[in-house]
Amino acid sequence: MPGTNARSAVARVALSCLLSGVLLGTSPSTAGILDATWTAPTTNTDGSPLTDLTAYRLYYGTSTSPCPGSPSVQVASPTSSPGPNQTMSSRLTGLTTGTLYNVAVTAVDALGNQSACSSVASAVARPDFAVSPTGTVNFGSVPIGSFADQVFTVSNTGGGTVSGAASTSAPFSIVSGSPFALGGVGTTQTVRVRFTPTTTTTASATVSFTANGGSNSAIATGSGAALADTTPPTIAMTAPLAGATVSGKVTVSASATDNVGVAGVQFKLDGASLGVQVTTPPYAVTWDTTTTASGAHTLSAVARDAAGNTGSSASVTVTVANGSTTATTPNKSCPAGQAKRGRC
Repeated sequence: MPGTNARSAVARVALSCLLSGVLLGTSPSTAGILDATWTAPTTNTDGSPLTDLTAYRLYYGTSTSPCPGSPSVQVASPTSSPGPNQTMSSRLTGLTTGTLYNVAVTAVDALGNQSACSSVASAVARPDFAVSPTGTVNFGSVPIGSFADQVFTVSNTGGGTVSGAASTSAPFSIVSGSPFALGGVGTTQTVRVRFTPTTTTTASATVSFTANGGSNSAIATGSGAALADTTPPTIAMTAPLAGATVSGKVTVSASATDNVGVAGVQFKLDGASLGVQVTTPPYAVTWDTTTTASGAHTLSAVARDAAGNTGSSASVTVTVANGSTTATTPNKSCPAGQAKRGRC
C-alpha cells in the first residue's frame, strides 16, 4: 500500500449470524451482538503486493448503505502483509437485539489511506447476555419492617466472557450476585434483588444489568403493608384506691397505654358496665354510689385498641357506706293527747 496509492484492495466482508428466528420476538435491549468475518486483502488496487496494512474499519448501522458515515470500530491488523485466504473477525457489541444491521468493512494503510467499502452483509443482532425474568417483576405486598427477595438469572448467550453488574434504586437493592463474570455460552449467575418497603405506597424501580457495553433491564414493583397489631393495651385503676370507703359521687379513673393507640376504656362495677365508654383521656367516669347498696363492691376497667385487642385492669375492691336517716312519724292510732305524753 504505497503512500501515493490512496486505495487498497477491497476487503470482502461476511457476517456470521447465529440468531435463530424465535429470538426476533424478544424485548429489545442494548445487549445485542454480531460477529463479522471477512477475508483480508493481499494486493493494492494497482495489483502490487500489500505490505503496509495496519487496520480495518468496520461500519455498521440500520442504514442500507452504512459505509462510510455510520458508526464504526477499528480493528488492528495482525500483519502488514496478509497471506492468501486469511480471515479476520470482530464482534460488534451494544447493539439492539432483534434489529437488522448492515455491515461493511474497509482496509487502512500505514498513512491512514482507506480502501473502498466492501459489499454489505446483513444480519439481526442476537443477545450477548440474557436476563430472566423479564418485564415487570412483582414483589407483592410486604409488611413494613420486613423484606422480600426475587432472584434474577443472567446468562451468557453470546460466548466469550460477559462481565458486568446489576443496579437498582431504593427501596430495592442488590444483595448478591453482582458484579458477575460469565465465561462461555450457557454460564449463568443469579442476582438477588431485595424489596424493603418503608411506606404503604406502591413502589417501582428499574433493575438494570450492564455488561460488555450492553444493557438489559426489568421493572421491579411492590407495595408496603402495615404490620398487624396484636399487642393489647395496658390499663391500671388509679382511683379509688383498693380498700377505700366511698360514698356519694365518686370519680373512677384509670391510666391506659397502647403501642398504637387506645380507642376506648370501659369501666366495670361488679362486672357490669359503669357509665359509657371513654374514648379520650383522661379516662374517668363519675359513679353515684347512692344507687348502689352499701357494702363491698368491685371496680375494674377494660381498654381497647383500634385492632380490637383488649386489656383488663386488676380489680379494686371498695366499700360503699352511705349514711341513712329515719324520720319519726306519729302513730296514727294513738290519740294526740296520749302521744304528747309519750304514752304511745
